[in-house]
Amino acid sequence: MKYDYLIVGAGLYGAVFAHEATKAGKKCLVIDKRDHIAGNIYTYELEGINVHQYGAHIFHTNNKQVWEYVNQFAQFNRYTNSPVANYKGEIYNMPFNMNTFNKMWGVITPAEAKAKIEQQKAAAGITEPANLEEQAISLVGTDIYEKLVKGYTGKQWGRPCTELPAFIIKRLPVRFTYDNNYFNALYQGIPNGGYTQLVANMLGNVEVRLGVDYLENKEELDKLADKIIYTGPVDAYFDYKLGALQYRSVRFETEVLDTDNYQGNAVVNYTDSETPYTRIIEHKHFEFGTQEKTVISREYSAEWKQGDEPYYPVNDDKNSALYAQYKALADKEENVIFGGRLGEYKYYDMDKVIEVALEVSAKELNK
Repeated sequence: MKYDYLIVGAGLYGAVFAHEATKAGKKCLVIDKRDHIAGNIYTYELEGINVHQYGAHIFHTNNKQVWEYVNQFAQFNRYTNSPVANYKGEIYNMPFNMNTFNKMWGVITPAEAKAKIEQQKAAAGITEPANLEEQAISLVGTDIYEKLVKGYTGKQWGRPCTELPAFIIKRLPVRFTYDNNYFNALYQGIPNGGYTQLVANMLGNVEVRLGVDYLENKEELDKLADKIIYTGPVDAYFDYKLGALQYRSVRFETEVLDTDNYQGNAVVNYTDSETPYTRIIEHKHFEFGTQEKTVISREYSAEWKQGDEPYYPVNDDKNSALYAQYKALADKEENVIFGGRLGEYKYYDMDKVIEVALEVSAKELNK
């Protein structure tokens, strides 16, 4: 059986491409080495609650075209991302805003908050931030850095903030308003019924084979289609011949609790260094659940090794240079399009994955 496209990976990028190609009259086969579709946005039902297996995913975008696109496949609720930080039992609002500054310092006006930050920045003597610690202090002052940034970021990246580049938090959201909405996005929400249903609706009647490892069966699978859309790790495609790209990985401990409301919020970050996990997700709050029980996931950040699930690319100079070499190899591969978070070694928000997949599919299908 011959297909126009073999799509490796049933995540968002692969599903969007498959949808667009099928709509254009092309025949697609989608494969995934996991036993489920939807990649890292996969959700499954437990106690009537849609559980985000690979961590919290909140859809947000300023791109009206992308918002209208996803609304073809699911109805979205009004969920707004407003995480809170727990520092040794003290609760602070995220992103850093007037509620945070008021709790931290007792200030009431934006002018008072700015003055406090400037005073702490001056006391630290930072003019040109050389690392993440200095960058954070220059943005939010010493107190907020010590309580809400230092421990959390150290756990997340597995190294002290003094050893991390300043650019990681250049876009740290800081607001001098009493607004707890984390994203400055015009459109935001969670699909009713979970993300798996959204991706299933995207794929429609496209043939999907699960539990199929493309790289282990590459020779025979390549014969099935004229062209390959590859969304797996780019270095794995080339058998790591230039070396392995680095990632941070995440481990989850999920449990059902016999209470209807454990923490009162979908996401609580634990910002002290002593608590081993970075955050707790209470899944029911993403969809305003009223179930009698609740499901929580503790999230642990981990150094990635081959065989683990790669989550966050480590986009430092060394890895960026190595990726550039792999990209040069990828560009020479005939009849293969590399895409998505792993194929392009890039941290992508969901809306950006969709935007790029739509651009690539339009270019490809209109040849």
